[in-house]
Amino acid sequence: MKQFATLYARVDESTRTTTKVAALADYLASAPDTDRLWTIALFTGRRPKRVISTTRLRLWAAEVAGLPDWLFDESYHVVGDLAETISLVLPEPAAPQEHSLTHWIETLQHLSTLDDDARRAGIIAAWDALVPDQRFLFTKLLTGGFRVGVSARLMTRALAQVTGQDETTLTHKLMGNWTPQTTTWDALIEAEDPMADLSRPFPFYLAHPVDDPQDLGPPAEWHAERKWDGIRGQVILRGGEHHIWSRGEDLMTDRFPELAGLRDHLPEGTVIDGEILAFAKEAPLNFNALQKRIGRKTVPKKLLTEAPVILMAYDLLEHDGQDIRQTPFEQRRAALTNLLTDVPAEAPIRLSPEVPFQSWETLAAERATSRDHSAEGLMIKRRASPYLSGRKRGDWWKWKIDPLTIDAVMIYAQPGSGRRANLFTDYTFAVWNGNELTPFTKAYSGLTDAEFRKITAWVRKNTQAKFGPVRQVTPHHVFEIAFEGIQASPRHKSGVALRFPRMLRWRTDKPASEANTLADLKEMLATYG
Repeated sequence: MKQFATLYARVDESTRTTTKVAALADYLASAPDTDRLWTIALFTGRRPKRVISTTRLRLWAAEVAGLPDWLFDESYHVVGDLAETISLVLPEPAAPQEHSLTHWIETLQHLSTLDDDARRAGIIAAWDALVPDQRFLFTKLLTGGFRVGVSARLMTRALAQVTGQDETTLTHKLMGNWTPQTTTWDALIEAEDPMADLSRPFPFYLAHPVDDPQDLGPPAEWHAERKWDGIRGQVILRGGEHHIWSRGEDLMTDRFPELAGLRDHLPEGTVIDGEILAFAKEAPLNFNALQKRIGRKTVPKKLLTEAPVILMAYDLLEHDGQDIRQTPFEQRRAALTNLLTDVPAEAPIRLSPEVPFQSWETLAAERATSRDHSAEGLMIKRRASPYLSGRKRGDWWKWKIDPLTIDAVMIYAQPGSGRRANLFTDYTFAVWNGNELTPFTKAYSGLTDAEFRKITAWVRKNTQAKFGPVRQVTPHHVFEIAFEGIQASPRHKSGVALRFPRMLRWRTDKPASEANTLADLKEMLATYG
């Protein structure tokens, strides 16, 4: 655990990619196989499930530290991170123990099987065996809140240095539904056959945003299609089975039972990249319809009827069992078109239509109609491009439409977390409903650190009431809120919910009385909901 804590500190303290990769490579070259397997899992999002609620941990930590609850809570609000607060307030361990990362994760797994009293005793004993930096990480793992600033790409780069393997090969090996309990270092990393798991997807190719495609060159070199507003996924047909993976490496096969029908219409050895959409009457439904199905392990018949899904296919990655990702996009697209030619209309798949254009100006006009097609904008792909791994600049671009916006008044403020724990960064916004302000959304991103500091100073001077960490403030400041979509929501007082709200700018030029109204939101809902 000491070695893992040292790695975490080296990675967390630096923003330099080379430093992070060097720290990972040093660790992976010397750690035991089980520890480095768990490290890869933790750094790529395969965290153990939460063992205990944060409420209980706060109570137990306050008891062990001999602090009244209010003082522990005040300390937590200042520090901004529960695990860090616990690691600081608890007394030094009476008898520190040296154990591996694997030992402490196995301890977590054992604790999850115990009753509450035994679990409490086990957690307190673990705290007493760990020095503060290791105690911090153990508590992070307890709560399921372990995060680290390392992308899967940096992990594969470090693995490539240690093993001498190609980064693309290693990226492929790390895909899929493996866990440290279901594989070994040798099977996952050293094995020669990266396709041993027939369900394993290919690494996704991600696009960069573009503000003006004029600089991309002659339009004839580019293919355009709609940027569909669904869930990016790969459908894999191998070994007589089908598997569906999201871009976030979630196995979603059981969540979309309609797509099982693709086995009746597509050949073995096929992998298609596309967008899973709620779809009816030959048109995409609002994302809200699909959202009702996200996160469900099983889908009731009512939802299957209300929000049936299809795969809007836009790329062919494997054809007749052959990896064709290095084939130019134009040829992959032709093969995909041919593959879907004889698929009947009732099959849950469609070819994403090309958007033809002769000039960038005509494409701009098509982009302007995106919301009419339930799309977020356009995808622009170089016809000669291979299918790469990750976010590579140059060949694939996304040209999104401008977000919807509304001017709203800040009425509540709450401190952030981590390095922003001493700043008020999380705000609740309201619009006018007659002479009253009705809250309708929260947002915490979009401003600079300097702006957050200015607002924090203002909040401290203009607090009307306190509700734990939340401050009710004088309704004075107006912010332009940007969002990608709007939907009806009976759970919210305003009756609406926004998709991806964020602060576009601080409207210091506008008084609170000129903010938008609830009627304006309802009009947006009628138009775009």
